[in-house]
Amino acid sequence: MSGLSFAGLGETTFLAATTDAPADNHRTLTIVLFAVFVAATLGITIWASRQNRSAADFYAGGRGFSGMQNGLAIGGDYMSAASFLGIAGLIALNGYDGFLYSIGFLVAWLVALLLVAELMRNTGKFTMADVLSFRMKQRPVRTAAAISTVIVSIFYLLAQMVGAGELVALLLNIPASNTAAKNWVVVLVGVLMIVYVVFGGMKGTTWVQIVKAVLLMIGALTMTIWVLAKFNFNLSSLLGAAADQSGKGEAFIGPGLKYGVSGTSKLDFISLALALVLGTAGLPHILIRFYTVPDSKTARKSVNWAIGLIGIFYLMTLVLGFGAAALVGSANISAVSAGGNTAAPQLAQALGGSWMLAIIASVAFATILAVVAGLTLASSASVAHDLYANVIRRGKATDADEVRVGRIAAVVIGAAAIALAIPAQKLNVAFLVALAFAFAASANLPAILLSLFWKRFNTRGATWGIYGGLASTLILLIFSPNVSGGKVTDGKAASLITNPDIDFAWFPLSNPGIVSIPLGFLFAIIGTLTSRENDKQKWAEMEVRSLTGIHAEKPTAH
Repeated sequence: MSGLSFAGLGETTFLAATTDAPADNHRTLTIVLFAVFVAATLGITIWASRQNRSAADFYAGGRGFSGMQNGLAIGGDYMSAASFLGIAGLIALNGYDGFLYSIGFLVAWLVALLLVAELMRNTGKFTMADVLSFRMKQRPVRTAAAISTVIVSIFYLLAQMVGAGELVALLLNIPASNTAAKNWVVVLVGVLMIVYVVFGGMKGTTWVQIVKAVLLMIGALTMTIWVLAKFNFNLSSLLGAAADQSGKGEAFIGPGLKYGVSGTSKLDFISLALALVLGTAGLPHILIRFYTVPDSKTARKSVNWAIGLIGIFYLMTLVLGFGAAALVGSANISAVSAGGNTAAPQLAQALGGSWMLAIIASVAFATILAVVAGLTLASSASVAHDLYANVIRRGKATDADEVRVGRIAAVVIGAAAIALAIPAQKLNVAFLVALAFAFAASANLPAILLSLFWKRFNTRGATWGIYGGLASTLILLIFSPNVSGGKVTDGKAASLITNPDIDFAWFPLSNPGIVSIPLGFLFAIIGTLTSRENDKQKWAEMEVRSLTGIHAEKPTAH
């Protein structure tokens, strides 16, 4: 099976292996590196499984991680396949407009830092629903929160698994037409993430994320320096070469190539920006990380570490994306992956051949495994702690029962993510993550903020806000160009339904955030005002607890 060939790039051309022997060596190297990483992370998981003695260990890692450790883990959780593969690809294909994703992802952390990190740590125990149900009726609020958590997590999971399929297909020289092989890769990733969660819990998942964050930063930094060195550390030369090789000229390095084509595309960018900036503070797998530290002060330090780490990383994606456009060429990237998801690995191959490709792809694979483990843990924790322990068993479940149900839930959620990821493989992973952010910002964020800051907020407001935000996002998504068969890009169907004759996209925007987020807040406010429930005593208790940390959950002693 022949490798990839990046021809037509002048002195920067890198010709991949075109004979069976080099291709075999390439595959062997790739498989060995993958096996080493998987073995190392499975070792961490087995070690962590022996440390899990209670629900607090399984869901919160015993609350014993330091600010730096948790900050690295948050970075490992947040710098997903959407960041490393998707954003690099969007920049390589769309230039300046692709980098706008990075800005949204980074600015979002200010909302998380200033509004939710410390208050969530002081008020909650394991999940988002602990905060929402503190002064409300347990069963309806926890049920709504659990449903929302699972939906947001699965959309995020889809992005990671789509990235995994394209990544491994590139590494093993699997043709784009061989969908069966990509499907098996998705299944493999799903099985591994289930193993990590079922056996390692939060402690194992956190250490895998820390290792992954360090590897990703080293890999991205190496490639960034290498790309800049190719252009004598002259950013202007890099941007000029990227514009030349993109086929779009100067428009490639200016705003408007993707989001300035029409009034609708400009509105779509505003919608995307709202979803990215507001969504982070509502992501379940991020919120659950605030419970792994001893106190709110450490939670704040965690976010500070995460902001620094993530900020540096997203600056590097700028170089990686434009570097891929300059050294590989936008046409060659889109030929391998219509969504541009393979831009970073292709750049690695152009820089250092099969060795560099295998190393960077292994790091990207590590990224995917760490993130999917965190997502699966967040959703399975919500199912076990919220639905099973507090709704079905009404608070009478033992720790052992809760952990057992959490493990079963991880298997079920992992299987659902595998089944849904297979038909979604042609979509860009950063775009898929943006949809998950829209769900989180529309359903979770209104309920969280109003619960923490509005004295009048009550059970009906929380449930209406969550269900209203979920429903509005889902309905707008279904009737958008993402699903309808009418969307065509470069002569190819760019939506879930490939038949262009099946067109029911009455909602014109790709990201529904600009409509669904205000609707989420509106439903929450209307629900609150139409209910007479108003527990002033519980609000006062929650306010004191959230601001001072009195009675907050403490680290588990062993």
